[in-house]
Amino acid sequence: MSELHKFIFDGLPVRGMLVRLTDSWQEILKRRQGAGGYPVEVMHLLGEMTAAGALMQGNIKFNGALVLQIFGDGPVKLAVAEVQPDLSLRATATVTGVVDAGSTLSQLVNVNNEGRCAITLDPKDKFPGQQAYQGVVPLFGDSREKIENISEVLEHYMLQSEQLDTKLILAADGNIAAGLLIQRLPVKGQGNLEGQMDVDANEDQIGKNEDYQRISLLASTLKREELLSLDADTILHRLFWEEPITRFEVLKPSFACSCSRERVASMLRTLGTDEIESIIAEQGKVSVTCEFCGALEEFDPVDAAQIFTQADRQQPPPQAVQ
Repeated sequence: MSELHKFIFDGLPVRGMLVRLTDSWQEILKRRQGAGGYPVEVMHLLGEMTAAGALMQGNIKFNGALVLQIFGDGPVKLAVAEVQPDLSLRATATVTGVVDAGSTLSQLVNVNNEGRCAITLDPKDKFPGQQAYQGVVPLFGDSREKIENISEVLEHYMLQSEQLDTKLILAADGNIAAGLLIQRLPVKGQGNLEGQMDVDANEDQIGKNEDYQRISLLASTLKREELLSLDADTILHRLFWEEPITRFEVLKPSFACSCSRERVASMLRTLGTDEIESIIAEQGKVSVTCEFCGALEEFDPVDAAQIFTQADRQQPPPQAVQ
């Protein structure tokens, strides 16, 4: 079963999380098999993004979806990992070009330094006029040098958004997507991605806390093969056996897709009757496949007509003219 472990270092301003996505990650890949699956390099990127999304969602107090996106100018036009507050998750990638063996992050999505990483927090219960919070960072460093690890991109993002030192180790293969997050605790405030904290106080501590520096250095010794092959207890003991740790209840991430026939119908409604009638005239029906789970929804001429008939019924009656 997939697991997310939270822990703190007793008496120190440092917290950590370790995620191991097994069945949930395998289900994501299984749903893609009908479309030919992903090239190995894309699978590794998407798995690391999914593990990172679970860690980031587990690290904040937010009643809504966390959506992690990578997009740019390479053969991978878009990669998305979405994690809900209950740690249900889904992920997909759109590949439109040839992925060469051994392609790096920049070769996949940032050929001309046009790639970006976006983190969106979409509240479940929005207030009137409330918009989702989104932060966007480039896939290059301060000197415009290309970054080749998504973990470094996200470390930079969290340093900018939270003013908190963060160490992130990620790895994925065809069986497991895993990650380790070590973060300095905020001096004041919630310390979440919406910026509800004392930014100045936290910024003053960047790079200065010796306890965080020591634990981060220990975390950086974790090899990709160890992260993918060892269980959580073994990893934590191997890295931090000299550090006093308090561990919390293990959480269980799972695969889930929020698509539905009703949502597809709403999307088709936005296209308008002319567009839908044109598709039906050409193909005899409208077929929509979910990019995340592979579910196929089909609408014949009668179904399509009902989409707009039901919409008309839902419209409020016109006001009588006095």
